[in-house]
Amino acid sequence: MRTTFIAAAVAALAFAGAAQAQSANYGIDPTHTFVTFEIGHFGATTNRGRFDKKEGTIQLDKAGKSGKVDISIDVTSINTGTPGFDKHLQSADLFDAAKHPTIKFSSTKFTFNGDKVSEVAGNLTLLGKTQPVTLKATQFNCYENPMLKREVCGGDFETTIDRTAFGMNYGVDWGFPKNVRLVIQVEAVKQ
Repeated sequence: MRTTFIAAAVAALAFAGAAQAQSANYGIDPTHTFVTFEIGHFGATTNRGRFDKKEGTIQLDKAGKSGKVDISIDVTSINTGTPGFDKHLQSADLFDAAKHPTIKFSSTKFTFNGDKVSEVAGNLTLLGKTQPVTLKATQFNCYENPMLKREVCGGDFETTIDRTAFGMNYGVDWGFPKNVRLVIQVEAVKQ
């Protein structure tokens, strides 16, 4: 009986080690990663912008169907193509970049469809407040990058958040929508 228990314990440790060995670390490629947002403008048009500076890491275990993501976004890098609008977005009215220079996303759960990531649930911190969000993949793939000679994984993810849940209330009384669509294009290089 004792031999069986020891054999089972050794097998469990070997399995755990093998599963851990399947996990790989990836660094966010800032040249192929963009975080954009869209919000309606009086029901007539859609305002769009993106954040140009971001960094982060991804840990992906395709065999174990799990992962971890940590991404930081520099609020001062907001870019709508209109400098005056960028300045207003960075002001205390909206993103309050002076007090809250970073937006963060940390995952809590990966969901897979076959061998592809289909959702990443996690916590978004904006204006010092943290709320749960789920990013749904519209596409995801891993490939051997011919120039880097390393594996790259990436996808397009999206979600819609209620900005007032983070305390961003500017313009709601005038009819600006509460909901903001986030679109995240991310690629990460295996380290």
